[in-house]
Amino acid sequence: MNYPILTAEEAAEFVQNGFTIGVSGFTSPGNPKKVPAAIAAKARREHEAGREFKVNLFSGASTNDPTDGELSRAEALNFRAPYQSLPEVRNRINAGEVHYNDRHLSEMSQEFRYGFYGKMDVAIVEVQSITNDGELVLGTAVGNTPTWLQVADKVIIEINDQLPESIRGLHDIYIPLDPPARREIPIYHAHDRAGKPTAHVDPKKVIGVVRTSEPLGLVSKFTPVDDVTRKIGENVCEFLVNEMKQGRIPKEFLPIQSGVGNIANAVLDALEHSDHIPAFEMYTEVVQDSVLGLLESGHCKFASTCSMTFSREAMMEFFSKPELHDRLLMRPAEISNHPEVIRRLGIISMNTAIEADIFGNINSSHVSGTRLMNGIGGSGDFTRNAYTSIFLCPSIKKDDCISTIVPMVTHTDHTVHSVDIIVTDQGVADLRFKDPIQCAEEIIEHAAHPVYRPLLREYLSLCKKGGHILMNPDIALAFHSTLARTGDMRQTDFAAILEKLGK
Repeated sequence: MNYPILTAEEAAEFVQNGFTIGVSGFTSPGNPKKVPAAIAAKARREHEAGREFKVNLFSGASTNDPTDGELSRAEALNFRAPYQSLPEVRNRINAGEVHYNDRHLSEMSQEFRYGFYGKMDVAIVEVQSITNDGELVLGTAVGNTPTWLQVADKVIIEINDQLPESIRGLHDIYIPLDPPARREIPIYHAHDRAGKPTAHVDPKKVIGVVRTSEPLGLVSKFTPVDDVTRKIGENVCEFLVNEMKQGRIPKEFLPIQSGVGNIANAVLDALEHSDHIPAFEMYTEVVQDSVLGLLESGHCKFASTCSMTFSREAMMEFFSKPELHDRLLMRPAEISNHPEVIRRLGIISMNTAIEADIFGNINSSHVSGTRLMNGIGGSGDFTRNAYTSIFLCPSIKKDDCISTIVPMVTHTDHTVHSVDIIVTDQGVADLRFKDPIQCAEEIIEHAAHPVYRPLLREYLSLCKKGGHILMNPDIALAFHSTLARTGDMRQTDFAAILEKLGK
């Protein structure tokens, strides 16, 4: 290998104030683990010397603590896109200290190639290996890495010796042509390959290689399935089985997309233990520990993903079982989340919501309409193009003080036009073939918690009649204002609010 060997600190010296940086990976897997932290250390030195030092950071999705965490704590982030999940960066975004652009994950790569974000000064990429002619075997996620390698002026490579040789062949690297030369993406089944097992970089761009030996699978294990999440999973299974009985899902079943988190984990657990759901494929953006069990049991025949979001234990188990390697493929985010492929394959999408309103609109990113949690992520890519789009949430939170079913969401990520089904621990609300008032009745009766149903019915009764959608602007956000004032949505008193307003 003819590339210069650098320390992380030497590589970080290349990065200057105002640089735009692209990092590899998608969620924690596949992220660089040494150079970003060294850049953060440089930022601290620059700040101590009284000099400005901030960078713009682009990724596949969220990153790891050595990237978002260290750069945030060093006050070195100016702009961030398209997704994040660590408290440090989230707090700075909510404080207005970091500019954040929340984007559909499928769009970021092509928007960079189109020139919407200007130039990328440097890409920092974790790999298993690189050849002298620039062929790279990537790590445990792909994200936007292939495009970063293409558009970045310079590239810093981290070779992690903990990435096993057996990771070769687990990637399918395909970058679509840009308009007007774009063609169809040649994926017709979840297991189809469209591209190459390696990514490519112009060797002249490579500043140098940083050798690392960092553990894989830094994702925390999810909490065990509890009564609430188990019930959500059972309700999803019951719905899907009934769809098959009604002929709305073919007997061969359809590919599944599942978000990440405790609820998604519980749903996948329920699918594995169902006697009525046939073996299926997954076409998704992340696979977590529960998917490993599905692959081992044969309930999941194949998993197409962008990221192996496994815990360390699950990651080691996967690499110790080569018989599983033919059942998993990692793709770039713009392919794993591409609307064309999602629509063609007939994906059943399942994503979590912070809250849903009685008309079927979904808030998946902002608490009380203002405080960013993580972002829209890939949920919009799948929801808007799925064969059937399902949103999941518990009906209540915080010891019954919060209802996730509200009169009006405080922030809208997904409108009812894209939402087919809402599932809570209370049941399944099917919004298909219903007008807005029928949707409200369906959601109240089948998704809302019994404690909140009377209040939600009262809200409807106080809405002005005569329109397609019932709405009372004076009390539409009363659940949230009451929560802010008393800490308990159950204390909502619509009549008192209207009386105070003289209405």
